[in-house]
Amino acid sequence: MSNLGGTSVIFDLDGTLVDSEPNYYEAGRQTLAGQGVADFTWADHERYVGISTRETIALWKERYALEAPLDVLLADKNRRYLELARASTRVYPEMRKFVELLAGEGVPMAVASGSSREAIEVILAGTGLSSYLRTVVSAEEVASGKPAPDVFLEAARRLGVVPGDCVVLEDAPPGAAAAHAAGMGCIAVPYIAGQADDPAFATVGLLLRGGQAEFTARAAYEWLRRFGGEG
Repeated sequence: MSNLGGTSVIFDLDGTLVDSEPNYYEAGRQTLAGQGVADFTWADHERYVGISTRETIALWKERYALEAPLDVLLADKNRRYLELARASTRVYPEMRKFVELLAGEGVPMAVASGSSREAIEVILAGTGLSSYLRTVVSAEEVASGKPAPDVFLEAARRLGVVPGDCVVLEDAPPGAAAAHAAGMGCIAVPYIAGQADDPAFATVGLLLRGGQAEFTARAAYEWLRRFGGEG
């Protein structure tokens, strides 16, 4: 057993492991432009950080009165996103160190994301993280996306561990809420600094208000050691 006891770690992907939000914004902007919505801004995009692509598009259909079927819009956005993701997706350096540190100790790890299964696999393969993160759950594979706990509970099931022994790493309030609903610990690294005071982050075990600039693999590891000692 590792120095972390029986702790398992579940990572959100977008905005937590990798800085994929710029690619998601651009894919969304292009998709909406194709539907005649010409003024989609980064501030508009920020409203949807942390919820699944499918749920985002359902909200867009309502907000922008889009006539195209949801599945057509979803396929369009995913196609555009995958083109951008394949060209360039950056892993946060301290997150890569953290994954490698946990892998070296044999800590069970998974990715649970609101992205499509294909998008998750493209990013993990392209960044070299797939060799460490083999257990993957997409919101497409469960009944409800975040803030429902389904993706995290399914990740724990696939890892063969109990939810109470899991710690989630998240960047967005819906994900923190989902981790809490799943009965899991949570390290929150807010992608949007202005969301640090969101009530969902009040439930987490460790909140790094400075986001990725404040996150270090060593500090996260030390917190996990204490979590494992309590469990």
